[in-house]
Amino acid sequence: MQHLGLGPTEILPQFLVPVLASFRQEFGEPAVLVRSPGRVNLIGEHTDYNQGFVLPAAVDRGIAMATSPRSDHRYVLHSLDLDRRLEGDLRKLAPHTERWPNYLLGVVDQLQKAGKSIGGFDLVYGGDLPMGAGMSSSAALECGLAFALNELYGLGLDRLSLAKLSQAAEHSFVGVKCGIMDQMASLMSRKDHVMMLDCQDLSCRFVPFHSPVKIFVCDTQVERALAGSGYNQRRSQCEAGVALLQKHAPEVHSLRDVSLELLDAHRAELDPVVYRRCLYVVEENLRVIAACDALEREELAVLGGLVNQSHQGLSKAYEVSCPELDVLAEAAAALPGVLGARMMGAGFGGCTINLVEAGAEDAFVQGMAPAFAKIGKPPKIHSCAPHCGTERL
Repeated sequence: MQHLGLGPTEILPQFLVPVLASFRQEFGEPAVLVRSPGRVNLIGEHTDYNQGFVLPAAVDRGIAMATSPRSDHRYVLHSLDLDRRLEGDLRKLAPHTERWPNYLLGVVDQLQKAGKSIGGFDLVYGGDLPMGAGMSSSAALECGLAFALNELYGLGLDRLSLAKLSQAAEHSFVGVKCGIMDQMASLMSRKDHVMMLDCQDLSCRFVPFHSPVKIFVCDTQVERALAGSGYNQRRSQCEAGVALLQKHAPEVHSLRDVSLELLDAHRAELDPVVYRRCLYVVEENLRVIAACDALEREELAVLGGLVNQSHQGLSKAYEVSCPELDVLAEAAAALPGVLGARMMGAGFGGCTINLVEAGAEDAFVQGMAPAFAKIGKPPKIHSCAPHCGTERL
């Protein structure tokens, strides 16, 4: 398997140090070290499970994992960030009452269902990726463990297979019917590029992301609980729209296949809420295509405008924003040097992504302080840059 990323002059991620120290203290020298990144998504939210287009990138923040095989059928999972530890038997896998182990146990479950033979393992992990902020720490966990076990036991799975397996793990053990974007971004990304991903056939093209644009993530610190939120409900609403439109256009298999003209022609037959959900997705797909073109032409003002439109659609039509996200996105969009700002991720909390012109970074951080004060939270702002996908260190 190809190992991406770190060249001879680059420094190992700082967050690897405590992971390595903890593993050595508890288990000895690890057999495999993996860095699994979080991701940002420039534009294209809630389009992935509708077979549409997205524009994500893995980032230089992530999770480090240290692991070694065991001689029995037991697993030991140790999360440094949560200060939690869990032991169990690989032959008796079941979803845990706590949420955090299920991202990992689900991966093991999927490997077993795929007929892959793995033994027990010890795992210590931690990182600098804010959890619950919408940067897909869940996919970083899933893809990191899938990649690590693939290396540890020589399973021979390619990155696409690992992405699909990790997605299935989240469906089955976590209970979130997520699309494939997060897993694809975590495993397939290239440094200094964003990935234009077609979620229908999983083809992708890589677009250079130029240094005049800096990425900042503003964390609302509003906790999200996707499985218990409106995420699965939004997916069902989109499916309801597709089912009705199929009666008139049999070639429609997802909202990816729906044009604005077809949607408007049958608006009266659709529940008003279902219509708004479908309208947002159809328009967002068009915005992703336009944003990718703008990025390639270096039309940064156009890109920023599309990002702002995306937030309005997510807030008003798809209704997955929250007051805190709206306050941060609107405040950022009004600051000098900010090209565009929107909520990112599934919504209902989490973070905003902000595209800021080079040279305006300090002014942006200072300018967001009043917005954080308005939502009653201390400023929590992370800078990040497009980076390569999951890699062995």
